[in-house]
Amino acid sequence: MKTDDKKEKPAIPMLASEAPKPNAAMETQSANGGGGTKGKKRNRKICICVTLLILLLIFIVVLVLGLTLFKPKRPITTIDSVAVDRLQASVDVLNLKVVLNLTLSVDLSLKNPNCVGFSFGNSSALLNYGGKLIGEAPLPASRVGPENTLPMNITLTLMADRLLTDTQIINDVMSGSIPINTFVKVAGKVSVLKIFKIKVQSSSSCDIVISVANRNVTSQHCKYSTKL
Repeated sequence: MKTDDKKEKPAIPMLASEAPKPNAAMETQSANGGGGTKGKKRNRKICICVTLLILLLIFIVVLVLGLTLFKPKRPITTIDSVAVDRLQASVDVLNLKVVLNLTLSVDLSLKNPNCVGFSFGNSSALLNYGGKLIGEAPLPASRVGPENTLPMNITLTLMADRLLTDTQIINDVMSGSIPINTFVKVAGKVSVLKIFKIKVQSSSSCDIVISVANRNVTSQHCKYSTKL
């Protein structure tokens, strides 16, 4: 009988370096995942910085425009003319009294030199004599368009009871000239780019001399003031 020369070869042990490394693949995936998270955080920070920079640039542009092109200018209130509508004056020498009826028609204008509109609230025109209020007329709230002028006409009527105890008016009526003062003040706001609202005050004061004989204005001197 022939002997079977074929023998099973013994198994060759695997080297440690050739053994599979399952943990290595897991570590690689973990590293890739951590890198992705860091990348997202970095992109988010970049977006936030860019957004803040754009907002800062917009604010700077608006501020520059507000201080240059849209810089608020002072509206001017001007009393164009004062006319005597009615004047009745008589002196009661025995009782030292003056009977005085006076009505003035005042034409005034409010000029807005700004590139934006000017809105103002309710106000009043005042009639003064010797520093004392003797007449008043309302000025309703309104709006003046950009670079526009708003004409207004008001009627000032003397409140005669305010002069009953004033002895100086007797001398003025007898001399033929009555010095009075008209005062108008308007307060409002100028809106720049609908963001900045700046308060503005404009006033005018006119010293007027009225002739009793001719029933007209013989002298008029005005001063104007505007505050931002």
